[in-house]
Amino acid sequence: MKKVWILAIFIFLVPRLHAQKSLMKKELLNIDGQKITAGEFMKIYQKNGTIGQDTTSLKNYLQLYINFRLKVLEAERLKMDTSAAFKRELQGYRKQLARPYFTDKKVTDSLIREAYHRMKYDIRASHILIRVSPDASPADTLKAWDRITKIRSEILHGLSFAKAAEKYSEDPSARNQPAIPGKQRAHQGNHGDLGYFTVFDMVYPFESAAYNTPVDSVSEPVRTRYGYHLIKVTDKRPAMGIAQVEQIFVALKPGYTPADSAAKAKKIQNIYKKIKAGMPFEEAAKKYSEDLGSASNGGKLPKFTSGRIVPQFVEHIDNMKPGQISKPFQTIYGFHIIKLLSDKKPGSFKQEEPVLRARVARDQRAKISKEAVLSKIKKENGLKVYPEAQNAIIRALASTLSAGTFHADSLHGKWNHVLMKIGKTKPKIYVQKDFARYVEQHQNEGSYKNKNFMLNSLFQQFVNQNCLQYENAHLEDFYPVFKALMKEYHDGILLFNLENKMVWTKAIKDTVGLKNFYKKHRSQYEHGREARVIIFTCPRSSLSSLEALLRHNKDKTHLLQAINHHQTKVRGLEANSGIFQKGDNRLLDSIRWKTGLSKPVFSNVGNKVSIIFIKKIIPPGIMSFEQSRGLVTSDYQNLLEKRWVQQLRKKFPVKINKKVLDKLIKYHNKKQS
Repeated sequence: MKKVWILAIFIFLVPRLHAQKSLMKKELLNIDGQKITAGEFMKIYQKNGTIGQDTTSLKNYLQLYINFRLKVLEAERLKMDTSAAFKRELQGYRKQLARPYFTDKKVTDSLIREAYHRMKYDIRASHILIRVSPDASPADTLKAWDRITKIRSEILHGLSFAKAAEKYSEDPSARNQPAIPGKQRAHQGNHGDLGYFTVFDMVYPFESAAYNTPVDSVSEPVRTRYGYHLIKVTDKRPAMGIAQVEQIFVALKPGYTPADSAAKAKKIQNIYKKIKAGMPFEEAAKKYSEDLGSASNGGKLPKFTSGRIVPQFVEHIDNMKPGQISKPFQTIYGFHIIKLLSDKKPGSFKQEEPVLRARVARDQRAKISKEAVLSKIKKENGLKVYPEAQNAIIRALASTLSAGTFHADSLHGKWNHVLMKIGKTKPKIYVQKDFARYVEQHQNEGSYKNKNFMLNSLFQQFVNQNCLQYENAHLEDFYPVFKALMKEYHDGILLFNLENKMVWTKAIKDTVGLKNFYKKHRSQYEHGREARVIIFTCPRSSLSSLEALLRHNKDKTHLLQAINHHQTKVRGLEANSGIFQKGDNRLLDSIRWKTGLSKPVFSNVGNKVSIIFIKKIIPPGIMSFEQSRGLVTSDYQNLLEKRWVQQLRKKFPVKINKKVLDKLIKYHNKKQS
């Protein structure tokens, strides 16, 4: 029985859908030969019209739409869309509208979610680095790989990670660095320990390996632009977030002795005892702290995240509450006591998402989204690369290329073999000479230590750039929504420019026309009861001074000028004047209108008080031209537009297909019922 009902619904629904599609394809309007279908009109109506109202609204909107199309047609006939300014403005909007088409939303959203999950944790890790440049030869890359894998094997067979870092790592911070007079201070090695960090603190491949490696485990070799890394995660804890502290610091100089350390430890303990006995932390910091940068400010440090501070700070802050003072603790720099002022933990995804989205867009991981789009573009448009032609031109370029001096015309021969082709219909073809010109323009972007690597990298950039350019040039062909949006911007800019010329600016500049319009319609510009006033405002603490000033200055207009030129001594005094009707000013509405000074009017905002001087009460009447100029200008613009539209309707014939309109109204009414 259920199947019978489904079949019945299908039988009745299919003809209705066909009828609807047929109606939408029919011509509804013809404006000077330009045909507009019912479907085109309904798309605009559904986007901008008064949906859900009566039939009249659709008919009224049709007339507005006709006026809109007439204005755009007039702008096109005047060739306003050919001006350099118009093209530049439209291209600027196109660039903005095209951006979403060159990122993969699903990939981007996934990266944002991943970043949010990671920002909820701080990682502490150590690393070992074997350097290898991004453009290293295969042989050098393999050599570095062999070294890092052998080091990992030694660690897995019992060598401590710290000793391996000190012995093998090419990150100089892993080992003690002696002082070099005049060049560097002595530096205590960290044995590979990077301290704590969170999302965005490290390059993305390193960050991912760290967050994906269990605590007390060693990662597989990880490649970054610096080389190969081994990562050992030593701790993972809920994120500290953004913290601010005050500190008291007692320094240990490089090369300190046990006696030095004992003396400094005793000093920090004595300071701590004074604080426990009641000495304010800020006072102790100013008096005893050896951090000259913060001592004068009560020990206050700038706000920081886990990646900007030594790990001992993170560990102590995680166990403190705002206002709490730590016990003395030691770092590689000396001894510290800290007072936690604030710690802002990561918020909800909704709160953090806008910032994360912006950071992901700027971060290395944004390439993942772009690469996904690029892969899609290549697949959908049938990209074909010709390896033989590629290898031939790269060999030729490698033999002639010299740093910064290559010219494509210096290559002997035509070099017109096809290198790449993109596009299934009317494909775009690039030949070897095109790549040679690309190399000429980008030859300073690579390293000449390995020309083949550089040229192959430039070739990949060449292919990718041409694929993106092809997609960009065909967005209107591939995406109807983008095409419709560009049409809206095209017509909208033309409409604005022409309306500005024919109505808005014309009305403002036509002073004679404005005044004549005012004279003809002046009875329309009535005003209610008005008051010409001066409002004196000051802090409540200055009220008596204001009252004395008002008593001694009978000419309140002269006093207004003196206040505006800062020629009075009443603290925080301000004065404003104007002509107001009821409802224009909250303070004026709160008093009874009579000429002279009001009693003080106290404000609930800003601890202010005002005294209002009503100079004159003006009975209802007709506004002067200057008083009504804004209203007159608006009404005059409406008149100019009405006359202009009438001229356009005479200039360009408009035909409405009444049968299609009636069917459209019938369809619209059924849809709304």
